[in-house]
Amino acid sequence: MGEGRSLTILGISGSLRRGSFNTGALRAAAGVAPPGVVVELAELRDIPLYDEDLRRERGFPPAVERLRARIRRADALLLATPEYNYSFTGVLKNAIDWVSRPPEPPLPGKPLAVIGVSPGVTGAIRAQWQLRPVLAGLGALVLFRPEVAIGDARAKFDENGDLRDADSRQRLAGLLEALVAWTRRLEAGAGTTKPA
Repeated sequence: MGEGRSLTILGISGSLRRGSFNTGALRAAAGVAPPGVVVELAELRDIPLYDEDLRRERGFPPAVERLRARIRRADALLLATPEYNYSFTGVLKNAIDWVSRPPEPPLPGKPLAVIGVSPGVTGAIRAQWQLRPVLAGLGALVLFRPEVAIGDARAKFDENGDLRDADSRQRLAGLLEALVAWTRRLEAGAGTTKPA
């Protein structure tokens, strides 16, 4: 990883569950981040269902404004999604719908990576496969490899929702290294990944 200024990665979980494995994976990512990298977590609980009439009449709700501002300030994003009915969650899709609206949506040009955790064996891989093209279609600069799919979550997280599995933590650390390198490479090529 190249040296440079410190970076902030914003972690967004597609689950609202208090004991969410995906939120736990983002906390674990914060604990294995490389030196000079801070992983912060965003909350989606207060974001209302997307309503274009509401946006046109009153503007963005405060929770949406906060999320858009945090995405804009972050150097990169790390999205964690469960798999519901063979896809990523409505909670995450709703947040994406809100932040993608004009003016100045914060996703275009933003480096990001996707992970997934599930109690089953697949590690939400189908949800990840569906989420990445949506984000790329909105202009985000998606890191497609390495993939992190953590299956059999009940055996890998403790009763507090903390990720204890050493192999999963190592794979998360490798993904963060790759995301940081990707972000720095894009930054070097474009001058900056942040809006002027």
